[in-house]
Amino acid sequence: MSKKTGYLLGILLTIIIGTLLYWFLCCKPCLEAKQAAIEAAAIEAAKPEVKAATKNAFSIIDTKSSIRFNSNDNFNFKASDFSILEPVSSDLTNKIERLSTYLKDNPGKTVDITGHYTSGEKNNTVFPNLGLARANSVKNYFVSHGMSSKDINTFGKLNDDLVPDENYIYYGPATYKIGTIDPDDTSAADALKQLGEEIKADPLVLYFDSGAASISLTANQREKVAKMVRYVDKVDTSISVIGHTDNTGNRDANIKLGKNRAEFVKTYLVQNGISANKISTSSKGPDKPIADNNTDEGKAKNRRVVVTIN
Repeated sequence: MSKKTGYLLGILLTIIIGTLLYWFLCCKPCLEAKQAAIEAAAIEAAKPEVKAATKNAFSIIDTKSSIRFNSNDNFNFKASDFSILEPVSSDLTNKIERLSTYLKDNPGKTVDITGHYTSGEKNNTVFPNLGLARANSVKNYFVSHGMSSKDINTFGKLNDDLVPDENYIYYGPATYKIGTIDPDDTSAADALKQLGEEIKADPLVLYFDSGAASISLTANQREKVAKMVRYVDKVDTSISVIGHTDNTGNRDANIKLGKNRAEFVKTYLVQNGISANKISTSSKGPDKPIADNNTDEGKAKNRRVVVTIN
């Protein structure tokens, strides 16, 4: 190897070693740092956004007179539940009692209660949606503090803007409004009469297998329950729960069995926020069959509870 060739090889080797040193000492740490920063940013972006819990105060105004009832508190509920969390603040109770007095002093005024719920909650109630079940619970509280259910209308509304706290509690998922009935407007009375006729023509029928221990309502059946509750809130009547049986065994035992089934359904309705004093129970036992008791299919249809209005 000539001296010139050795010189050139030395230069080439120096360049290669310098390039490698530059890569390991400069470029690689920079790239690794950049990659780490990218990964950290990705992890941070993937973290779910933590939103503050929604807290809605109690506020109701009569737009006809500008009378307003406000409280910093409201009714609170656990996620997927319709039961009001206790205790209810004394300030909120005081405002509700003042509202009750206002309604008594001003006939023709009504209160609309809208219960809110989110699409992520489960509805295990007898009502079409959890919001309506919550509104019904608030209505019951109002009634227990002096208001008449005839003056209260209840509604349910989907509201995915609601955010619970870390304990899955929704603060104030309910809104309110005071309305005024026009004495010359008979549309509400006409609609109520039509509703009563509809309920009687198409009652809620629940079928019972032997030893049945639970009830699961369809969407259509929940609608029927909501209509009955709406009706008995406005009219001096009650929800009628009538038990029926097939003809197996003696009549006295079947009368008792039918009554037990009716009481079972009543308990279920009460557990779902329907006032016990608005529900009556009775039994027809085997006396009112709707199908042939000589077949298993007929007997199954006769083992039923009919829920309607008196």
